[in-house]
Amino acid sequence: MNDSDSQLPGGICSSVWTRVQGLQLHARVIDARVGGADVVLLHGLGVSGRYMLPLARELASNFRLHIPDLPGFGASGHPPAALDIPGLATALLAWLDDVGLTEPAVVANSLGCQVAVEAMTQRPCAFTRAVLIGPTFDRRGRSLVVQALRLVRTAVHEDPRLTRIVAGDYRACGVRRALATARHGLAHPLEASLPAVAKPVLVVRGGRDAVVPQRWAHEVTDALPDGRLAVLPGHGHALNYSAPGPLAAAIRPFLGGLPPAPEAQGT
Repeated sequence: MNDSDSQLPGGICSSVWTRVQGLQLHARVIDARVGGADVVLLHGLGVSGRYMLPLARELASNFRLHIPDLPGFGASGHPPAALDIPGLATALLAWLDDVGLTEPAVVANSLGCQVAVEAMTQRPCAFTRAVLIGPTFDRRGRSLVVQALRLVRTAVHEDPRLTRIVAGDYRACGVRRALATARHGLAHPLEASLPAVAKPVLVVRGGRDAVVPQRWAHEVTDALPDGRLAVLPGHGHALNYSAPGPLAAAIRPFLGGLPPAPEAQGT
């Protein structure tokens, strides 16, 4: 456990490995011992659950948090080839079963949103509700070049310390695996799965997020049977790292079964 893992007021962070589908999967578990509901925090492309820790610090006093590293990323084992979105979702569901999590909520960022939605279509009762932070990929920008340019434009609105974490996590998973996973994500149209998600979903977009244009955030929300949209002005794509306080304030009521905070609603 590194220093950033231990700086969690009111909670205890531990690393847990679980053998899932022949691989050792790593997860951080943060238990504030307040009897809060279970919430899974799901990372995006190439990174690990480590960049979810700033948001975890904000939520640790209210919820029991589980932060897995998906197969091939972070401290988890590497399958021989990069898993596609359905494969990652299947692995996530198997991990839920093996650790005994029954209908937690899920908070996902970026490509993790695609994995969460796919899991909810494979198993409609997998999660009680979902928060999709910056869901990828916009139907009008499904190319590696477009996404790379958008990431560069968005990077100036992120916490500069995120660069070091992303670089370390990409070294751990390998550029080839990251690129293969990106291609799988680009080939997996999120909008095709959204109408099948029956649970409540809160879509959250940073107002300066070039990866997720406002029109795409609206499209995603409108395609959901029970969707709502919150926009955090002035922030970028990785809200869980760069704007954890405002994000937690926006999603905490929703995760507790209430509507999102009034100041975070609207477009």
